Amino acid sequence: MAAQKVRIWAAVAAGIVAVLAAVAALAFPRLLGQTGESTTAPPASPSQSPTDGVTPGTAPASPSGSPSATATATTAGAPAPSSAPGSAAPASRAATLLASMSLEQRAGQVMMVGSPVAGPDAAVRDAVGRLHVGNVFLKGRTTAGANAVAGVVAALKGEAVRGSGGAAPFVATDQEGGQVQILRGPGFSEMPTALAQGSMDAGALRASAAAWGRELAAAGVNVNLAPVMDTVPSAAFAPQNAPIGRFQREFGYSPQTVSAHGIAFAHGMADAGVAAVPKHFPGLGRVTANTDTAAGVADGTTGRHDPYVAPFADAVRAGVQWMMISNARYPAIDPENDAVFSPTVIGGMLRGDLGFRGIVVSDDVCDAVQLSSTAPEQRGVGFLAAGGTMVLCTNAQTAPRLWQGMVDRARSDPAFARTLNAAALAVLEAKDRAGLLPR
Repeated sequence: MAAQKVRIWAAVAAGIVAVLAAVAALAFPRLLGQTGESTTAPPASPSQSPTDGVTPGTAPASPSGSPSATATATTAGAPAPSSAPGSAAPASRAATLLASMSLEQRAGQVMMVGSPVAGPDAAVRDAVGRLHVGNVFLKGRTTAGANAVAGVVAALKGEAVRGSGGAAPFVATDQEGGQVQILRGPGFSEMPTALAQGSMDAGALRASAAAWGRELAAAGVNVNLAPVMDTVPSAAFAPQNAPIGRFQREFGYSPQTVSAHGIAFAHGMADAGVAAVPKHFPGLGRVTANTDTAAGVADGTTGRHDPYVAPFADAVRAGVQWMMISNARYPAIDPENDAVFSPTVIGGMLRGDLGFRGIVVSDDVCDAVQLSSTAPEQRGVGFLAAGGTMVLCTNAQTAPRLWQGMVDRARSDPAFARTLNAAALAVLEAKDRAGLLPR
């Protein structure tokens, strides 16, 4: 009996082994095939190349050669951005503030209105309050000194902050030297003309400009609409050059002199925390009439790659963050448009050829006789559409028409609305860098 039981259990065991062997024969090849698929990566498509020619950890270069403004900067040792579906980089302070603004407030951010340096009048208060204009230019002349100017600036800042969701204003003036020095009196040095500054050593001029800039900063001024980087051809021609040479606003009579001293001036202002604004791109040194007081002002000589454009190109390479556009016309560059309305001058030359990525501000568009044939409602629209960022209106009584033109166009034209939004964002980003946004 015991032997029979052993034979039975042996047969059962043999059957079980046979079944397991059959199952293994069927399952192992499939398992092996799955393992091979999971460990072999598919060939990369052209769009999935590991680097696409970009060094790992660096952003693609923009046309100016700097990292793309749309790339997210990373710090060595910082965790990599999340790759989870739907993740996004947090919005910047500027973008968050822009999103909270009305169209009217956004239009205000791309404007700079002129206020009497002695104090704002009713038209200025209306522009800063009701129209939300977010930037101010101190105009006129004063000898009251720094304390008086600081009081005016403080009042203007308070009104601007209330009207713009907490963003403080850029406060600008013209402090070139010589006859173009708006702020004088106790606390402000007497500045020599630009022509005299051009005879100084560049290092000494930078140090002097830093001292002048500290005086502006102490009074609350954070933007100086200077230096003039127009090249006047010669001392003999200077008296005929109504806007620049007649008043010795040029640093000299060669692009090299203008570059060296204009950049020294700009760097000195930056050392003091004041933004310098080279002007008047692409140059007013060859004209014989003043766009403020005459129409039909044109420079028929200056071309797109003219040597007299070099000082502006040098200033861009030196890191300036602002640039002012001339109101004159340059037929060899754009025969159809004044520079302030020219996509070729602003978008093609300044943004394209020179690679400038900062704030492009207009010369005054409200009182300039040169622009009298263009309705005020179209002046801000035309400037932004050409590639500008901030439109300067020194006449607060005309400012509502300029502002309304931009608001109306943005309501009816989605493409212009996007242009306005982009300009407002650029202004707010510049304000954030300057410490003017709420923290």
